[in-house]
Amino acid sequence: MKKDKNQNDFSINETLPHQISAPSFKGTGIKMQPPFENSHGVVIGDSLYSSPNSPLENWTEDTDPAVMAGDEWVHPTNDIGWNTTENRELLEAKRKPRAYPFMHPTKDVSHGKD
Repeated sequence: MKKDKNQNDFSINETLPHQISAPSFKGTGIKMQPPFENSHGVVIGDSLYSSPNSPLENWTEDTDPAVMAGDEWVHPTNDIGWNTTENRELLEAKRKPRAYPFMHPTKDVSHGKD
């Protein structure tokens, strides 16, 4: 992929603000990954969803759909699959609980209050 001044501007604060349902990866241990170019010359993960080299842009009756199968077509952090409820729950499970400001760091102040 060609480097340009915006190559590192794909996310803000470990999220993709241009996607309304995109999850935040902050606090999950998963780092946002930059876009990459696959073996077909298609940039994956740039959120433009169109590429002149894509089989979708050059489809004919002779195009085998299997050409677009495999990991090289899926971005690890900028993929529509992260917007599903199940995958968002996986991210939430990776975050540390936010019990503050109602939790003492060493004492269970609610012990015996039930």
